[in-house]
Amino acid sequence: MQRRTFLRTVTAGAGAVAFSGTLWQHAASADSGAGPYGPLLTPDANGLALPAGFTGRVVARSLQPVGGTIWHSAPDGGACFPDGDGWIYVSNSELPLIGGASALRFHADGSIDRAYRILSGTNLNCAGGATPWGTWLSCEEIYRGRVFEADPHGRNTAVSRPVMGRFKHEAAACDPDHRVVYLTEDEEDGCFYRFTPASWGDLSRGRLDVACTTTGDGIEWRPVPSPSALLTQTRHQLSGARHFDGGEGCHYADGICYFTAKGDRKVWAYDTAAQTITAVYNGDGTLNGVDNVTGTTAGDLYVAEDGGNMEINIITRDGTVAPVLRIDGQSGSEITGPAFSPDGTRLYFSSQRGTSGETTGSGGVTYEVRGPFRH
Repeated sequence: MQRRTFLRTVTAGAGAVAFSGTLWQHAASADSGAGPYGPLLTPDANGLALPAGFTGRVVARSLQPVGGTIWHSAPDGGACFPDGDGWIYVSNSELPLIGGASALRFHADGSIDRAYRILSGTNLNCAGGATPWGTWLSCEEIYRGRVFEADPHGRNTAVSRPVMGRFKHEAAACDPDHRVVYLTEDEEDGCFYRFTPASWGDLSRGRLDVACTTTGDGIEWRPVPSPSALLTQTRHQLSGARHFDGGEGCHYADGICYFTAKGDRKVWAYDTAAQTITAVYNGDGTLNGVDNVTGTTAGDLYVAEDGGNMEINIITRDGTVAPVLRIDGQSGSEITGPAFSPDGTRLYFSSQRGTSGETTGSGGVTYEVRGPFRH
């Protein structure tokens, strides 16, 4: 991501980024701008409204066979991993008690090679994050939830990482520059965390910190006294902890960790150099129900909606917010798991409940959109 280009720009677009010197400032509320791909066209046969030059398809449906397995219900957070001449898309299942995660492996031409489970027997696996060493961090969104590290290839057994905290986990984003992992918490008074492994690439030992308020937008990291405490919840262990209403998606790029908070209706940005947390988007434009987030090397963020009008919106490097796709006829669902293929030409995501609106049934749909994405 072209971090300094993205930060320097002041724009009149909705939820624009305002920048002064080298510090983030709060975003200004304004009208939405025109996106880089043009307006959305009439929905296709799958209910996908896309810009000109883009095409979509369904790659999996909940409780239906795909690639030699049955695709899970309630598909949620996801990520893509390179794999030889193809790639793998990993998807969590936000089901109670039997959640876990599955993977779709694609050939070089985009056809599906196979599908398989990579994690089973876990609880309400919501979002997560990919690691630089090629594993998937799957997060349980329950009281005293855990982070599990899973192998996208399905060769190695997934393992729990309790040192990363026992709380209502949402998403994880690895920062290879500072060798830490950022974590969000889906509570009305949730916190923003940083896990520092004792050895980069090994999440079995390390220190969990929480972002605490200093002055203005500044924060400092303080160690969580007891990350695995039974009675005192993690977010309540330090009185100075900064709280966010409903922490959701998380994405790191070039010195900035972006994360969303659905209750705040904001996209936040933690600047690792300035040690500040400020809003990139203030919830005043077309983007509603901010949830999962991903980004591209072009410097753009893609934010999925939980509800709203079922869109994925782009926040461009110059601060414009605009829809890049919409799923029609699924108002009782949410968009989850946006992730780009390694070459940046395909975007994967799911409608968790589809047209049925039921989490535990067969309504979930996983899509692929192909087109001239900026990358």
